[in-house]
Amino acid sequence: MHGAVITDQEFTQLKNWIYQQAGISLSKEKKALVCSRLTRRLNHYHLTNYTDYFKLLMSGSYPHEPQIAVDLLTTNETYFFREPKHFQFLSQQALKELVPGKPFRVWSAASSYGQEAYSIAMVLADRLGGRPWEVFGSDISSRVLEKACTGHYPIEQTQHIPKHYLTEFCLKGTGAQEGTFLIASDVRKRTRFEMINLTNPLPDVGEFDVIFLRNVMIYFDLPTKREVIKRLDKQLRPGGYLFIGHSESLNGIYDELEAVAPAIYKKS
Repeated sequence: MHGAVITDQEFTQLKNWIYQQAGISLSKEKKALVCSRLTRRLNHYHLTNYTDYFKLLMSGSYPHEPQIAVDLLTTNETYFFREPKHFQFLSQQALKELVPGKPFRVWSAASSYGQEAYSIAMVLADRLGGRPWEVFGSDISSRVLEKACTGHYPIEQTQHIPKHYLTEFCLKGTGAQEGTFLIASDVRKRTRFEMINLTNPLPDVGEFDVIFLRNVMIYFDLPTKREVIKRLDKQLRPGGYLFIGHSESLNGIYDELEAVAPAIYKKS
């Protein structure tokens, strides 16, 4: 079956729905993306138009379908040690400010397939050794979190991982696992993942020394950005750091955090 053409009215229905579900604001330029991501679901149910798919979503007769649609419509492009200056800052500056007697906690708040969370974990394992630390990863997509929990990736994704981290914290697959690698178990066991929608009230996740919220706000409108940053600020300890994407800024959004480096903010 060929992909159905989406009308303006159908796009508006789905745009409003994903905004309510995930806080994601889709521009008209995303019509092609919506078509390409959801075509397989129309084919799966032998539907010929997006109106019928929207009715199916709203019917409640297919309770797993809304989560599948959210998974497909949330973009999950990431790789290990993306924006390396952030990891340098984490290693050289943030880790100098350990709170005595407390584990150093970092939240990867849009962790996707887990590359960011495990990149953070490798830095902490290298710099802190046996001292207490933990990494918490969250995402709105259950599909990507299932993959993240495995810590198992194609070998091509090692290209941005520093060599000494590769040697220390990554296991190269052999035999049936050739062409893949696995994050070492002592790193994986201190890294946990949970499904969280940042646009909803947060569960009790505790306080963090550093929060990564990178390349997420570009999908939110201004009121949603303000609400999400306000929520995350409450989870950041005094003196803690918030990292956002290099194409993002808190200017005009939130002024309670101090800019200390490109795309890095500190809580006073």
